[in-house]
Order: sequence, then C-alpha cells, then structure tokens
Amino acid sequence: MAKRSDIIIIGGSVMGSSIAYHLLQDGFTGEVTVFEKDRLYEFSSTPRSAGGIRQLFTTDINIQISRYSLKRYLSFPRDMAVDGECAEIDFKQRGYLFLGHQESRKQLENQMKKQQRYGVPSQFLLPDELKDIIPELNTDDLAGGLYCAEDGYLDPYSVMQGYIKKAKQLGAHYVYEGVDRILTDRNGVTGVQLDNGETYYAPRVINCAGPWASVLSNKLNLPLPIVPLKRQVIQFDIADPLTKELPLTIDPTGVYFRHEGKEIISGYSEKVKPGYDFRWTRAFFEEQLWPVLAQRIKNFERAKITGGWAGLYSHNTSDQNAIIGPHPGLAGYYLACGFSGHGMQQAPAVGKCLAELLVTGGYQTLDLNPLRFERFEENDLVIENAVV
Repeated sequence: MAKRSDIIIIGGSVMGSSIAYHLLQDGFTGEVTVFEKDRLYEFSSTPRSAGGIRQLFTTDINIQISRYSLKRYLSFPRDMAVDGECAEIDFKQRGYLFLGHQESRKQLENQMKKQQRYGVPSQFLLPDELKDIIPELNTDDLAGGLYCAEDGYLDPYSVMQGYIKKAKQLGAHYVYEGVDRILTDRNGVTGVQLDNGETYYAPRVINCAGPWASVLSNKLNLPLPIVPLKRQVIQFDIADPLTKELPLTIDPTGVYFRHEGKEIISGYSEKVKPGYDFRWTRAFFEEQLWPVLAQRIKNFERAKITGGWAGLYSHNTSDQNAIIGPHPGLAGYYLACGFSGHGMQQAPAVGKCLAELLVTGGYQTLDLNPLRFERFEENDLVIENAVV
C-alpha cells in the first residue's frame, strides 16, 4: 500500500520540527510527515550550537525575525508543555555584547539606531560602562560595545526536543530514515525515496536538511549556494571565577565566549574547507582562542579545557542568510535552509511564517520574501554585517 502524506519535511531538528509544530498548531488538518536520518541527533547542528539568542543584527529582516523569535522563546516552556509538563530550555537573559575598536564605533552606533526602530533595546556602551557588565574586561583598545540586555543564551537541545515532542503530540508523524532523493514528475514534486528504498508520496516537500540540504537539491539539478563548514566550541574552566555571569560576548577578532554553568564556552568562525568534519582539537583553543581570551580577560589566562565539540554551519556562500520559501524551479518544492549558524535562534519565526505560507498562500506574521531563493538571480542579496 502506498504511503502518502500532505506535507513532507526533510530534517527533524529544530527548523523542521518548528515548521511541523506551527502547521498543526495553526490548524492544518493534513498529514505532516517528518524524516530524520539521525535518530539520536548525534550530528545535528542544533544541539551542537552555542545557543545564542540575539536581536543585534544589521538587516531589517533578521532583526524582525529575531525580535519575534525571542518573544516566543520567553513563552516556550508553557507553549510547548506536554501533559502539563513545561518544556524548560534554560533561557538566560544575560545579554549579548559586540565589542568594538574605534574604527567600528560608527557602524555599531548605526546598527543600534536601526535595531531601536524595531523596538530592540540595544545600547552603545562606553568602556567604563562595559566594566559594569564585565568588571574584569580589558577595555584599553576598545571604543565601546553594542549591548542588548534582553538577549542571551539557552539550551538548544531542549528547544529542539520541545518542538519535537509538541509536534508529535499534535499529530506529526516522525520517520527516522534518511531521504535519498526528492521525487518529481512533469507537474512538480511527487514525494521522496528513502535510503532504504521505500517511497512516500506528497505534493509538497520542504528541504530542512541543514548542511545536507544542497546534496538533495543537487540531485534535482537545482543547486543551492550552501556548503557545510565545521565550527568548533571549546569548554574550559578558570582558576579565578568572574564577578558576574557573562553575556554572550563577541571580541573584535570574532572570538566569542559565554558562561556554561560555572564554566566557559568559546568559539570562532575559523577558515576551513567545506566538508562533514566533526573533530575538535585542543590546538584550536590553544592557538586561536586562548591568546585572544587571555588578552581580553585576565582570569582567562589560567584556563583548563574540560571538553569540546564540533558542529556544522549550513553556510550560504552568497550572502550568509537563510533561503526560505518555494523554489521557483519546481512546483511543491520548499526551502528552509542555509541559515549560516542562525537556525536555532530564527526557528520560531521561520516555522510560524512558512506554515502560514503553506496553509494560506502568503506570509502574515512577518514578510520573509527578502529571503526568497530568487534574490540570487535578481542580485537582491541580504547583506548581514553582524555574522559570528
């Protein structure tokens, strides 16, 4: 007997599960089937992310997406409750902080003005004010920093599981098998064929396959400008604890750091060749992170690595922003990929808006058309200047 669905979602991590949840929560009555090849989510990008939630972006669309998503994460434990049990995500609103030298001050102040137009309470803090946030901070070379107290960080694995459990409760069907290819005929999408040879039929398929999204699209001869890039995160302990809990702080070099419990995690978007590489090394910390960290905060001079991991960015090589919506080259083929490290923090808004598009034919909550696939051919790129 043929296996059929109304909407197929490829990728059952945070983005695919957010879309499934929002479809069913908003009243879609058809069958929603989610395919996820990694049952334990061992190599999923979501639980391997740093968990940052920020509104400190430089483009209108990303600011709007983050503003909406942050509000949803504040109510997430209650919204995703199953059988009376809240979905705790450990969201700590300790702020986000971009540090800047004198040459970047004007740019940060202009970003602040744009963010404030959308209601984001961002502030440009002078060196003395920065020390109120991080008393141990070395500000000798800094002109200040762009700060938002509403922002912070959370547990991305818990967010992902919250969406999955709620989507399942609402009726989403999860199949833990890999998708080999998307099937088509002359009219458009017809379904998917799995790695095990099984076929599922559906008139609409959403590619939420993260770092593997371009592999599937290439098989359709519809290439996407997405490559997988390794991103390492190192966790370490320090001999002398800091006075206050850290915001997620980005040094002018691009090195970021924040608290993880009583310890610290840090990372940096190193230059690497595209590929599916999940190895992390102590040398990355010792050679690239530690010199920057120790110069910025004296307490980081005496550090001991306690662990680490590596995940994959779905890096959009054209403009480092998401690709969302229908693909113009194939009827029934939808995209939610290429988030370039911002997927977890953008999932609530993207899930909501793409569900609206699928059910009503248009966006309602936010207009995500700036992130359409057609922007590449139209040379209407979304250039984001605050990429970590």
